[in-house]
Amino acid sequence: MITLQQFLALVDERKPLDAPEVGEFMDRMSDEARRLTFELNSRYHTPDEVRTILSRLFGKPVPATLRVFPPFYTDFGKNIHLGDNVFINACCQFQDHGGVVIGDDCQIGHAVVFATLNHFEDTVRRKATHPAPIILGRGVWVGSNATLLQGVTVGDHAIIAAGAVVTRDVPPCTIVGGVPARVIRHIKE
Repeated sequence: MITLQQFLALVDERKPLDAPEVGEFMDRMSDEARRLTFELNSRYHTPDEVRTILSRLFGKPVPATLRVFPPFYTDFGKNIHLGDNVFINACCQFQDHGGVVIGDDCQIGHAVVFATLNHFEDTVRRKATHPAPIILGRGVWVGSNATLLQGVTVGDHAIIAAGAVVTRDVPPCTIVGGVPARVIRHIKE
C-alpha cells in the first residue's frame, strides 16, 4: 500500500499516476476529502471552525489569518500549501494532487478552479494522469470563475481576470485575461 509521502514524491517527480496502487490510494484519499468537505459545507461554521476542518483536510495546521467562505471543494486536500493572509471565496475547486501553492496576501474569487492533473492525449493511456503544481506568488488576485491549469506559475502581484483560463506562466505585476489567458497590461507600481 502506498503512503502519502510516497505519493507526494511521485508527484514531485511529475511521474504519471497510472499504477494500480496509486489509483487505489487516490480513491481512498478522495473519499476522505469528500467526507471532510461535506462536513465543512453542510452547515454554517465560524471562521475558527472552518480553519479547524481545513487543517484536518490538509493534514497540517492552516494559518490563523486564512479566511475561506464555504462551500469549498477538493478531491485530495493533502497537497495544498497556503501563505499568510489568504482569502478564498465561495465555490472554489482544488484538484490538488499535483500541488497548489498560494503565497501570502492572495485573494481568490468565487468559483475559481485549480486543476493540477492532466490526461495523456494517447487513447491507450488516456485514463492515466500526470501531475504538475500550480504556484501563486505573493499578492496575487484571481478573479471569479477563472481556471488555472497544471504547471502554471503566477508571479507576484499579478491579476487573473474573471473567467480567464490560465494555460501558461504569468509574469509578475501583469493583468491577464481571456481564453487562453494573455497579458492585457502591466501594473504600474
